[in-house]
Amino acid sequence: VFAEILPPEFCPSCDSTLVWKNDLLYCENVNCTAKTEKVVQHFARTLKIKGLGPRSIEKLGLSSVDDIYNLHRDYTVLKLGSELVADKLLLEIEKSKQAQLQELLPAFSVPLLGRTASEKICKVVEHISEIDVKTCKEAGLGPKVTDNLLSWYNTQYINGYEFLPFNWEVEVVQNTEDDKGIVVITGKLKTFPTKAVAKALLQKEGYVVKENFSRTIDFLVNESGIASSKTKKAEELGITIITDINELIGDS
Repeated sequence: VFAEILPPEFCPSCDSTLVWKNDLLYCENVNCTAKTEKVVQHFARTLKIKGLGPRSIEKLGLSSVDDIYNLHRDYTVLKLGSELVADKLLLEIEKSKQAQLQELLPAFSVPLLGRTASEKICKVVEHISEIDVKTCKEAGLGPKVTDNLLSWYNTQYINGYEFLPFNWEVEVVQNTEDDKGIVVITGKLKTFPTKAVAKALLQKEGYVVKENFSRTIDFLVNESGIASSKTKKAEELGITIITDINELIGDS
């Protein structure tokens, strides 16, 4: 006869109540000693902060992401035993402050939220404050990752992470002086046999042609006349809708 094995109710490290998520048990205590070091390691690795590996994290006594951005030079030199090493690390940390939202989201150890999901949500928002159930659905995120992301946003972000030295914005690719704007083509074309032909001509005229719709584009080409979801979104955002692609190509 085998004894019934029951899952633990409390975290063995901090004694917090464990919570079931996606058929796994999680400790939601952000200060749990068993989690903090791994969280810092993952954050540093994701943002590619050179010199902030497991040994440096241990030497510096970093137990949270906040600790990274509160490091002082004298303390860092003392703990790392080298001015050169300390200065290089502090420079890397300073550079990491330029990280955009699509880089930041995967760095905070949100379950199921990797780079792919982050890129999806960042195609429909410009700032982290725009993340909600509606934008997650629009981005095509599944219910589990949506719940995890919103839970993180409403707890850890609101209660502290929002004060970290980031702008929490999506990187917007600026047009060069030679670029006439960013174009996305939706639906079937009437003026050209294929999108590839139209794309080549648009690029020759100085336009940047992208496959995915986002609020950063300048023109949406829709010659089909069908009110697609992209067309409706473009109307909401005030993006110019082109019904004859020759309007762009002839504007040289």
